[in-house]
Amino acid sequence: MDADQPPAVRASASAVSAHSASAAAGRLAGTAAEPGVRKPDPLLVLDGVTRTFGGLVAVRVDHLEVQRGAITALIGPNGAGKTTLFNIVSGFDRAGRGSWSFDGHPLTGRPAHRVARQGLVRTFQLPRTLSRLTVRENMMLAAAGQHGERLLSAVLRPLWRRQEREAGRRADELLERFRLGGVRDDYAGTLSGGQRKLLELARVLMVRPVMVLLDEPVAGVNPALSQSLLGHITELRDEGLTVCFVEHDMDVVMGISDWVAVMADGRLVAEGPPHTIGQNPAVVDAYLGRRHDEPGAPGVEPTGDQSTGDQLTGDKRAGDQPTGDEPTGDKE
Repeated sequence: MDADQPPAVRASASAVSAHSASAAAGRLAGTAAEPGVRKPDPLLVLDGVTRTFGGLVAVRVDHLEVQRGAITALIGPNGAGKTTLFNIVSGFDRAGRGSWSFDGHPLTGRPAHRVARQGLVRTFQLPRTLSRLTVRENMMLAAAGQHGERLLSAVLRPLWRRQEREAGRRADELLERFRLGGVRDDYAGTLSGGQRKLLELARVLMVRPVMVLLDEPVAGVNPALSQSLLGHITELRDEGLTVCFVEHDMDVVMGISDWVAVMADGRLVAEGPPHTIGQNPAVVDAYLGRRHDEPGAPGVEPTGDQSTGDQLTGDKRAGDQPTGDEPTGDKE
């Protein structure tokens, strides 16, 4: 949400966002908090998806559904297989076995450009901008179905001039929305890391997606810009898009998610609403290891009163000291 907006506008936007969050949570009400649970209206469905690298099983997801119109967080310790799963679904990697569908249409084995045409697009941990093109040119390149990109019609500008103008108008609107209008003519390589994250998110919307996969959207971003990014992400849900994101910052997960799925060792080990996921024994085991609560286990004080669930949800009582076992923001 834009901090420069008048208070009345910000209050109205907050009310809309709260209503959308409540509606998304309402659709998931009554859904059992267990891995692989069926959702009321799934948009993305995965079955038996497996990916191995030599003898290492990176992903082995028996069943996963992503609810339409909701923000789903995909969390887990480093090496859990989260980014690999994103790569498979978005067409940047191939699964050894399994199938997945999007809005009822099979996507198994389709390349990335065809997946994007279906309305499923993604961002990356490290923004992939074209540094020697301007910010606006980066946006324009993302527009789909441009007639001027075809060999035969490229020389006949009257055939695609109007389409290019429309793409330019949309690019300008999105750059203003993401507060990048002032740098639209700057080279993308001159942007800060946070601005590149904003550019990548804005560029995703040039495709007019149905669902977006965000891989650590606020990693390495300063706190002020991080809040701006989170506001934009919740706006996507408010506009009817489906969002699934990978994140290590539990405050972010708890703050904007409608549903949380947890991976460990390539498997889906837990699912549920954000307020319950930190108390799930499978989640605690995934982050802290088994037998973590037994006397003498590393990081466990015999008389300590902080629960492991509090560590995962980011809640600490006065006087508590960090144990060093809390999940970090390191990349996979």
